[in-house]
Amino acid sequence: MADETTSKAPETTGDAPAPQRASSGPGGGPGSGPRPGGRPGGGPGGRGKFFRRKKVCKFCTEKIDAIPYRDVRLLQQFVAERCKIVPRRLTGVCTTHQRRLTRAIKQARNIALLPFATQH
Repeated sequence: MADETTSKAPETTGDAPAPQRASSGPGGGPGSGPRPGGRPGGGPGGRGKFFRRKKVCKFCTEKIDAIPYRDVRLLQQFVAERCKIVPRRLTGVCTTHQRRLTRAIKQARNIALLPFATQH
């Protein structure tokens, strides 16, 4: 009987065990554990679940040399909701066409085809 009291583990009351926080790093918040796969993209080759296609310049593929400042529909594709010019890293336009596009947007703004800013 003496063996039973000394080697007996404390009984649980049927409640779930207290959750243990896994803190791995300075953040320590939820989801701060190591990434599966170890690389930025997720998988073994650096690609995650989704493969992001390399952006191709719309003007190079359609062989548009001169960007007309009067073509408002074309220019509005490269202007954000707040009337800011979208950077080329987001649109995929090459450097030379981005410069021409910026100049065309500014010309269209000056003759009031495009707004300078939105009114909210």
